[in-house]
Amino acid sequence: MKTIGELLAEGVAGKRVFVRADLNVPLDGTIITDDGRIRAVVPTVEALAAAGARVVVASHLGRPKGAPDPAFSLAPAAARLGELLGADVEFATDTVGESATSTVAGLADGRVAVIENLRFNPGETSKDDAERGAFADQLAALADLYVSDGFGAVHRKHASVYDLPARLPHAAGHLIAAEVAVLKKLTDEVQRPYVVALGGAKVSDKLAVIDQLLGKADRILIGGGMAYTFLKAKGYEIGASLLQEDQIAAVTEYLERAEKTGVELVLPVDALVAPAFPDLKTKAPANPTAVAADAIPADQMGLDIGPQTRELYASKIADAATVFWNGPMGVFEHPDFAEGTKAVAQALVDSKAFTVVGGGDSAAAVRILGFDESAFGHISTGGGASLEYLEGKTLPGLAALED
Repeated sequence: MKTIGELLAEGVAGKRVFVRADLNVPLDGTIITDDGRIRAVVPTVEALAAAGARVVVASHLGRPKGAPDPAFSLAPAAARLGELLGADVEFATDTVGESATSTVAGLADGRVAVIENLRFNPGETSKDDAERGAFADQLAALADLYVSDGFGAVHRKHASVYDLPARLPHAAGHLIAAEVAVLKKLTDEVQRPYVVALGGAKVSDKLAVIDQLLGKADRILIGGGMAYTFLKAKGYEIGASLLQEDQIAAVTEYLERAEKTGVELVLPVDALVAPAFPDLKTKAPANPTAVAADAIPADQMGLDIGPQTRELYASKIADAATVFWNGPMGVFEHPDFAEGTKAVAQALVDSKAFTVVGGGDSAAAVRILGFDESAFGHISTGGGASLEYLEGKTLPGLAALED
């Protein structure tokens, strides 16, 4: 896999460089509520611009249905990128049409442009190779070189991620190189004890990674909505808590495997419960109560790990040499149910381990809850991509960069 360092050494001055970034940021109207993914691509864009390249940045945002939709425009992300670069960034109002063609043609050396949301074109996400390839051909006409730096999309077999690098000389950007190096530390070069904290709503989203980690991790801590399926599998009363009943058999098998292989699979010992899901807009008090994990009242639902579990999980992280965390411990967006997620984040900060926050909601929680990002070893920009890598899957966007 060629790196951007090698590409820069060969010279990029005057060349059009297509940078596949991940500018898929959360928006409240046109206001960006978390610019972490934009900041992550800045080093690559800055390096190319400083070397005299004509930089064409492209990304998806949200899930438009293959047609232009103002609600998913990349215009706010382009403006924020310009602020971070301290330079004007041109914006093309289409992907491969007249605006994109003229905007790229007008770029001077060292200047940057962003083209509109790639998913406004159905060819970007098409499962038909020919349709996807045709869109990749149009994108290739905008550039001389390709740099992949959108780690959050490398697990997608999309035109700009998988097909386009086959049509242009290509390299991995700074972010991709950093993400892959970190993931190797979680797979091939693990320092022990290796502790994994997994949360989030659905256990089905994490089954494959748990399957892999049962042979690699020393301890797996389970939280979030997915924990209640584990508790149910142990025969506990979970009240109205989130339950994936069709996953109980798989979860039971994992509990048995963990015991046989000596992996500590740690479940909550208590939970914060309330009679209804909290209002995340008004943040109205939910008046939670803490109860034992095996005694959740029938009319209550678990919405966060409890105070005893917070202490337990912190103690399980304290002596680790490597920690990977993916998924919040509760409904962290509401102050009444943020303490569990905050406790796990703080345990990572306090640990002397190499700590990795696995993207997605975990990365958002770190910022929303006010943690200093530099206190963690690495904060991934791709939750889904990180998990699929740890599952042992081949990621199309990384495979496309191999020569």
